[in-house]
Amino acid sequence: MRSKSSKIEIFIPILTIFADSVSIIAAYLISYYIRFKSGFTNIVPVTEGVPDLIAYLIFIFSTLPVWIIVFQSSKLYRLNRNVFAFDEFFVIVKSVTISIIFSLGIIFFIRDFSFSRIVFVLIWAIAPLILMFNRYFIIKLEKTFYNKNIGVKYAAIVGINENAGKIYDRFNKNLYTGIRVKGYFSKNNELLEAEGKTYTRLGSYEDIPSQIRNLGLQKLIICLPSNSHGDIPYLLKLCEGINIEFMLYPDYMEIITSKLKVEQVDGIPFMKIKSLPMNIWNRLTKRLFDTFVSLFIIILTSPLFIVLAAIIKFTSKGPVFYMQERVGLDGKKFMMYKFRSMRTDSEKDGPKFASPDDDRTTPIGKFLRKYSLDELPQFINVLKGEMSIVGPRPERQFFIDQLKDNINNYLERHRVKCGITGWAQVNGFRGPSTSLQERINYDIYYIENWSIAFDIKIIVKTIKEALFSKNAY
Repeated sequence: MRSKSSKIEIFIPILTIFADSVSIIAAYLISYYIRFKSGFTNIVPVTEGVPDLIAYLIFIFSTLPVWIIVFQSSKLYRLNRNVFAFDEFFVIVKSVTISIIFSLGIIFFIRDFSFSRIVFVLIWAIAPLILMFNRYFIIKLEKTFYNKNIGVKYAAIVGINENAGKIYDRFNKNLYTGIRVKGYFSKNNELLEAEGKTYTRLGSYEDIPSQIRNLGLQKLIICLPSNSHGDIPYLLKLCEGINIEFMLYPDYMEIITSKLKVEQVDGIPFMKIKSLPMNIWNRLTKRLFDTFVSLFIIILTSPLFIVLAAIIKFTSKGPVFYMQERVGLDGKKFMMYKFRSMRTDSEKDGPKFASPDDDRTTPIGKFLRKYSLDELPQFINVLKGEMSIVGPRPERQFFIDQLKDNINNYLERHRVKCGITGWAQVNGFRGPSTSLQERINYDIYYIENWSIAFDIKIIVKTIKEALFSKNAY
């Protein structure tokens, strides 16, 4: 169910980008024709001759990415938009205006190219109309998918207040929202009934984690009575480490006093109190970044791989690589690779954290750990999609079972892929001698503030730490 939803999340925006590109090119060409090939020249004569269409086409295609970036920044590629909504048209006009200003700025640096200002005025008038026209058909297509139950997101209502039944019916009646309510959760066997209707009860609050997995739920719509909002921390704790959105249906006072962003879905106001850490585009961007960088690192360091493998093999008994089961995204287990830096019997007395001056470390292992060279094989894990270059460090199930009940938000770190390095590590939080709670706080900060620029910053700091830090072990 999630995979179909993800495909629609990618397909519709890509289709919209393609349609926008065609629309922008069409707006340029129509404006060019009106200015230079129609009776408009009788009103405003062309004084310097008709410019070459090829030069215009080159300029159009070279500036097209600017338009798309501006549109993306204006959130024009989100799903579930309102058909012909005034606010959508206003955003398009604003985005077209900004794109034209950027295009004029580019022309300023191209001395050999003369672009008609009247053409720009015509583009400003024509482009929004064409863009809204193609959006009408794309949104119709999107709604058709939803009506056929393709790409929908499944939700459940949590709690029972006076509006729970209305929201339940609203989403399941208005299929174009892309949200289907599968049922509701309540405590003390409380039943949701409204106007003689009965609704599907999915269980109590304690059943939420298992039902999220069983039903493929992606959203929880919180409809608690105002005197039961103290249950929210408990609900968040229940869903710790699970990738699901919390949408709170607020009363009027909560809307005007809350600092949370209010989002409207089919005219219903919701406040997001727990969001997915990355949208589909951010995940795709991060994956592409990880793949290209990992491939580059593996190719660049392949001679070093061979040298280190030979040294490890000849200086200590045992395999070159150390493979250990770790827990990653959504609690899935995988085998993590490292260059072996410890004796083969290092855990005969049970698992324990590594520490400075660890007597289990081999002579070459100390060198490897000092410069983090033992982590190099994990770029293979990144290529396989099991890890990311940057993210919370992966841990073993043995330690997770010990820590999850004692460290606040510990399981939240499993909402993204684990990483070779992380924000906590570059800030000195590694090993048993540092505060585990502080380490988790840094991991959560990274998850909530992710960007490619943030990843690059962490990678640069990691390289500096590996080369110059005296605290590695």
